[in-house]
Amino acid sequence: MEQLTAGSRDSKDLMLPVSSKLKYWQWWLLVVLNILFLLAGQTAATLLGNFYYDQGGNSKWLSTLIQTALFPILFIPFIFLPTTSSSSSSSVDTSSGPSIAKLAIIYTALGLIIAADNLMYSYGLLYLPVSTYSLICASQLAFNAIFAYFLNSQKFTPLILNSVILLSFSSALLGVDEDSSGDPADITRGKFILGFILTVGASATYSLILSLMQLTFQKVIKKETFVVVLEMQIYTALVASCASVIGLFASGEWKGLPEEYEGFFKGKASYVMTVVGVGVAWQVASVGVVGLIFLVSSLFSNAISTLALPIIPVFAVIFFHDTMNGVKVMAMLIAIWGFISYLYQNYIDDLAARKAVRDTTEISDASIP
Repeated sequence: MEQLTAGSRDSKDLMLPVSSKLKYWQWWLLVVLNILFLLAGQTAATLLGNFYYDQGGNSKWLSTLIQTALFPILFIPFIFLPTTSSSSSSSVDTSSGPSIAKLAIIYTALGLIIAADNLMYSYGLLYLPVSTYSLICASQLAFNAIFAYFLNSQKFTPLILNSVILLSFSSALLGVDEDSSGDPADITRGKFILGFILTVGASATYSLILSLMQLTFQKVIKKETFVVVLEMQIYTALVASCASVIGLFASGEWKGLPEEYEGFFKGKASYVMTVVGVGVAWQVASVGVVGLIFLVSSLFSNAISTLALPIIPVFAVIFFHDTMNGVKVMAMLIAIWGFISYLYQNYIDDLAARKAVRDTTEISDASIP
């Protein structure tokens, strides 16, 4: 199994000791399971988030908060992890890793960036039809390639460059389309442009976050086990949640929550279920992200996240009656093309890495008398 994990990572990435103990079918089963978590969680969270706004919700800070507030769910995997694994690989072990103070600074900085990123996503989802929003988010893979090149020494091949151009063009196509603002009368052209800019900014920030996390693993923590990855997710989500709570009270939006609760079009119970559902869905997606970072890499995790984007507009048309005009269809096809181009590059890298491992193994075996 070490060949598979090596094949999906850049040569400078850290190997995961736990994944090397998995059998071939176990590794693939876990990868598929985490892909399903990510796709289902991201799709459900985006659709429920749109439903929240569509049915009378209006708090951007509450929408931001619920994206990370249910992070305690991530403590559940610790129940199934061996105690020795936790103690030996914990990122707070000062004898073999960075100091608690250094990790606190890193997690705080990342958490604040995550909070700002979630706020931009909340504005984007409020001011854009969900189909347009999800397609614009496809640009995150292009940004990921750029940040990974500068921060993580990722190779910039013609296929990656092709993916960057296509995904950027897909987002730009929606930005200049007059009809992409959708049917709602309360969404003015100015709000649409603001939503477009903030969603692109959020996509870039999300990609930066993943690259910074990978850089932290490589340069600071210098080990990447499931426990360490979970710790990073939990602590950064804690900081992001605290920042969102401060924003919620500082902005005064908390005063309007009782009225929002009372006036929710589908009723009070539906309001609670929607808010909790969004939080749970984002944590399910987070588990998928964590799992794919652990089993493969952060770049692959982002690529799978992009795979959900063509799925969301289809459900948006079915459940929210979003318009799917020719420009959106073209943008979706271009985004899929860009994603396939990126994925094919990962496939080529995987074949090359496995061949290199086989050649090394054969040379090693031949040298044994």
